[in-house]
Amino acid sequence: MLGKVETLKAVLALLHLPHRGSATPEEAEAFRRLRAFLEARGEAVETLPFRGVRSYGPELLGISLLLALSPLSPIFPLLGALAFFLYFQGYRPWGFLLDRHPSQNLLAWKGEGKRALVLLAHVDTAKTFFLYHPKRVRGFRQSFLLNATLAFLSPLLALTPLKWPLGLYFLLQAGLLLHREVRAPYVEGGNDNASGVAVATALFLETKPPKGWRLGLALTGCEEVGALGAKALARHLPPGTLVLNLDNVGRGELFYAEGEGMLRYTPYHGPLLEAARRTPGARPLRYRLAYFDALPLAQRGFPTLTLIRLDGGVPPDWHWPTDTFARLDLNALAETLTYGQALLARVWGSPWDGVLA
Repeated sequence: MLGKVETLKAVLALLHLPHRGSATPEEAEAFRRLRAFLEARGEAVETLPFRGVRSYGPELLGISLLLALSPLSPIFPLLGALAFFLYFQGYRPWGFLLDRHPSQNLLAWKGEGKRALVLLAHVDTAKTFFLYHPKRVRGFRQSFLLNATLAFLSPLLALTPLKWPLGLYFLLQAGLLLHREVRAPYVEGGNDNASGVAVATALFLETKPPKGWRLGLALTGCEEVGALGAKALARHLPPGTLVLNLDNVGRGELFYAEGEGMLRYTPYHGPLLEAARRTPGARPLRYRLAYFDALPLAQRGFPTLTLIRLDGGVPPDWHWPTDTFARLDLNALAETLTYGQALLARVWGSPWDGVLA
């Protein structure tokens, strides 16, 4: 059996590809390597295929174009505002038209019992964008709120002379998104999210669940394009499964998210959150910057918790070409693993039968 640090290094080596872009051949290769690694250690692994997209750009581009048509009719910005709200709440009623590229999740279980806890981490990486530049990224939330405000006001502004600058603003945004689709590369993704995959996998391999518990490992695809892997995973989890999500844990200060939501806030609940509040080593966080794979599961009622490391309020090297394996802090990974072990021990040692039933 490999030691903890050796396991972390071994998983990171598996994921060290030029990128692991959502629903790309490189993502598929990363999953192939991970499955072989787990099976070589005696774990039974199930592949759960689904279809997704390779970038969120076309969807946001389409929304921006609807909003850019404000000078023509209030109907277009009304549709754009509705689509904006749905997308950033995690709903894609148009997804069946776009989800054409194969992706997958890996799911492994160990132990026996009626109670279940799954360790969750996404494998894929994102394309970069100018908003993630180190000089701009700390204003990412403000940029999003500005867009949201303009989008939701656009049906009213379309009835005023302000419809012309509003339309020009969103037309420029559509142009920037088109440029991103054509020219922007996928990032290497050492921190986001090879770090989370390494910690989740090591925690799974190094942990023996107690009697009455099943411990799962769920590695997902297409998180960066709408948490599509987590949505596909939900129907494969037993009702009431506890979900511990690990995302961007390779550098910075450790936090546990108490909830998340770019628009409406979804609070987490359940034994993992209560355990985190009583386990030293991480600070609480209301995460409003983006979304995690945990969001669609929390929206479906699963008791959920996310661990993340931040530097100055944002994930280090977030969606920028500097997010490389060379910039990972192995001590941060090991400390996150130790904290995860303490969380599991506290959950398994606490009398929360009524919550978990």
